[in-house]
Amino acid sequence: MQMKRLFQIVYYLLENGKSSAPELANKFEVSTRTIYRDLDSISAAGIPIYATQGKGGGISLEESLPFLIWAVTASIYLAL
Repeated sequence: MQMKRLFQIVYYLLENGKSSAPELANKFEVSTRTIYRDLDSISAAGIPIYATQGKGGGISLEESLPFLIWAVTASIYLAL
């Protein structure tokens, strides 16, 4: 389940630009702490994740990763 959720988080961020940890926790029905652990795992896998605090902040991926869109989409289909 965790691996699938990691792919879903990356895909969600690719589609939506940015989000907050509470928003992701609500979407994926896990705790905020679990989302932070998932983000650490995604980052450890080499996918750059950025978090900015304050108004207009949030969690996002590097915007110039077009190869990642294909890789994530293909990986999700292969995992299902």
